[in-house]
Amino acid sequence: MAAPQLARRARVSRCASFSASHRLHSPLLSDEENRKLFGKCNNPNGHGHNYKVEVTVQGEINPLTGMVINLTDLKAYMEEAIMEPLDHKNLDKDVPYFAELVSTTENVAVFIWDNLQKCLPTGALYKVKVYETENNIVVYKGEGAPSEK
Repeated sequence: MAAPQLARRARVSRCASFSASHRLHSPLLSDEENRKLFGKCNNPNGHGHNYKVEVTVQGEINPLTGMVINLTDLKAYMEEAIMEPLDHKNLDKDVPYFAELVSTTENVAVFIWDNLQKCLPTGALYKVKVYETENNIVVYKGEGAPSEK
């Protein structure tokens, strides 16, 4: 009789890219304060980025499939949670989430996290990493998110 196999855990990542425009502008600050704080990123006409997103999920490797998650499923979840609401959009005007929230990359990462949480099994999402540029990167792991009841 074979010894029972210990459950093995792994993390799996998948990347996606989307293009979007935005303007860094806080309604809580004056126009002068916004210009001083955000500089050229406060341009009234906005500016764009080709964002790259890396989503990492975690879990036990299923002994029958050899997978933590079916990548086809993860791709579909990312399409629903990232691409549909954000790709080729003006974040401030087309995405209600950003109507009163500054569309910084930090807040984009939180938006993506929250959207993915609705699709993925509880506890599966490990990390969302958003590349605004190759030099500006935000990692969000659900810190400060309301706990599930």
